Amino acid sequence: MSHSFTNPLFLFLPMDYMFIFGSVIASGLVFVLVLYGSASNKRKSSVPSATTHAQSIKTSENGTWTPPQVSEGCDDIIIVGAGVAGAALAFTLGKDGRRVHVIERDLNEQERIVGELLQPGGYLKLIELGLEDCVDEIDAQQVFGYALYKDGKNTKLSYPLEKFSSDISGKSFHNGRFIQRMRAKASSLPNVKLEQGTVTSLLEENGIVKGVHYKTKSGEELTAKAPLTIVCDGCFSNLRRSLCNPKVDLPSYFVGLILENCNLPYANHGHVILGDPSPILFYPISSTEIRCLVDVPGQKLPSLGNGDMARYLKTVVAPQVPSELHDSFIATVEKGNIRSMPNRSMPASPYPTPGALLMGDAFNMRHPLTGGGMTVALSDIVLLRDLLRPLRDLHDSTALCKYLESFYTLRKPVASTINTLAGALYKVFCASPDPARKEMRQACFDYLSLGGVFSQGPIALLSGLNPRPLSLVLHFFAVAIYGVGRLLVPFPSPTRMWIGARLISGASGIIFPIIKAEGVRQMFFPVTVPAYYRTPPVNLQN
Repeated sequence: MSHSFTNPLFLFLPMDYMFIFGSVIASGLVFVLVLYGSASNKRKSSVPSATTHAQSIKTSENGTWTPPQVSEGCDDIIIVGAGVAGAALAFTLGKDGRRVHVIERDLNEQERIVGELLQPGGYLKLIELGLEDCVDEIDAQQVFGYALYKDGKNTKLSYPLEKFSSDISGKSFHNGRFIQRMRAKASSLPNVKLEQGTVTSLLEENGIVKGVHYKTKSGEELTAKAPLTIVCDGCFSNLRRSLCNPKVDLPSYFVGLILENCNLPYANHGHVILGDPSPILFYPISSTEIRCLVDVPGQKLPSLGNGDMARYLKTVVAPQVPSELHDSFIATVEKGNIRSMPNRSMPASPYPTPGALLMGDAFNMRHPLTGGGMTVALSDIVLLRDLLRPLRDLHDSTALCKYLESFYTLRKPVASTINTLAGALYKVFCASPDPARKEMRQACFDYLSLGGVFSQGPIALLSGLNPRPLSLVLHFFAVAIYGVGRLLVPFPSPTRMWIGARLISGASGIIFPIIKAEGVRQMFFPVTVPAYYRTPPVNLQN
């Protein structure tokens, strides 16, 4: 069921009123949820009280930061994993003068089908870390926004980049090439050791992580020790269970193809097809290659071996592919180079553990539909770097652990906005036989097609340029209110009113469980969390 406004005045003026009305409703709902979350957190929180001084990062007397003095012959930090998070973190901490030992299972270039699109907000973090040259010499492509397709119609959504220099944009590339560039840059530092090996377990003494047990490439079993171990071993982490409460959800799989010798309808844009049963993505990963990701909902894929997957792609997916890409899509399927990987989501639920910290996908995952994973990881690295900079000594594990509890709170507004957007958009973009869900999906497409604040606001959230939780909630419910308005014009009927009520209820049922999992208080009001005010321990600054 789909309705459109035919009165030009109603098309423009009421949209503003609907947006304001939706914002008021959403604000009220958020307020109620915040009260609930605050009461719940008071009962459940295990965070001890802390100093009420404002969070500060101290510098030297002349206002500049100087690297810490490190002792000879020992590591300051062990990093498990050298993917995007691990390699970037190794370079960042090594550049700050830390002695870093990185242990990575396989240092060869990997071919992955995700982690290939870095949003503009993530690229700004890459620049802040001094790693922007890692997208050079790998045939990376600029991305300026998205094209959204539904039922034969399409709309272009551009990133709000007007205030930035011309080189600021999204970046898309082969993930393996990007990681190899970062590994090379990290290992070029004399105080960073990059070693191939498999970490088998954490080394713990009296509840404090002292390092890791690992096997070298040759099979030799060794132990590495350091005051701080940072686990970045990815979405399949075998170490996270002792450091967090992993509640991993697997909503779907991505099936990946690489299309060659064809052009996207909108150059330098990602393309999202609101297909049936779920979205289909296209974006460039080199000057001659286009990545296609087909989302397959559920926890079971059609078999690759007996041809079921190829049949599914040809009969179900191909008819929904834009005509400009159709022939290349069929040719690629027939070649048979089809890969897949599970799409996982996992809210961050850490156990503060002396001597250890989780980062990257080992710590927090969201559906990769919006390409926000690398932005979250790089943002976390910038934050952790700034928290560690005042510390000269990391050996007091208990004091360090208590101080780094602030990391989990300070990261929440940015990370939770990107996580919530990914989860909510995936559910809205998936097809459903439910009339209310159909209306929500159509309302989202039409809302974004309006342009102006209606498209720029959501795209600023998606791009990581404006990751504000309240803005996300307001736009989400503005879409829902817009959908209700479409149903009630020109004449409301009991059926339409019922669908409208279910649309609002369904929208709440999509976003509020995600927000609750992320943590209402930490997401919207981190300043009310005691850990927000942790200051660097004096004994670790000397």
